[in-house]
Amino acid sequence: MAGSNGRQKTVRDMILSLGLIGIAAAVIYVFIPHDDSAPDLKRVDYRVELLTARRAAAYPVAAPEGLSGTWKATSVRFQADDFDSWHLGFQTPDRQYVQIEQSTQKPSEFIDDATQGSDATKTTQRINGETWTHYTGGRYDALVLPGRHSTTVVAGTGSFQQLTEMAAALKTS
Repeated sequence: MAGSNGRQKTVRDMILSLGLIGIAAAVIYVFIPHDDSAPDLKRVDYRVELLTARRAAAYPVAAPEGLSGTWKATSVRFQADDFDSWHLGFQTPDRQYVQIEQSTQKPSEFIDDATQGSDATKTTQRINGETWTHYTGGRYDALVLPGRHSTTVVAGTGSFQQLTEMAAALKTS
């Protein structure tokens, strides 16, 4: 059994090494600063894209007016070759997400995509004289306004109060 003592030392040394690595990893984790909060998103200026979309789209393109400065525009795009799709994303004052989506795409496909799988409820809401339908159950809650030439969706992780605030701020001119 002369060789077994060498194996025991090798196993013991390996266990000690793993223990030291674990302690070092724990020290690094505890003492190195790390931030698990959502990143601060950069504000984007969407005026040029909005003017372009309003000139090119086959429907009146909507964008908010009069929101407080604590709402931050974070993303914008207009794709004329993709059903005249308009997207404008915002970070709410409490760091939630709200987006405006408009398109001439078939409503059922567009709504499913824009709400990320939400379903219509029986709840409707009058906002600025228009009847919006509540959608829930997917990744986003949403307010949906069907139109003759396009569909408008206000969706996101924000509350229905925030979605309503955004929908109420939408203007097409």
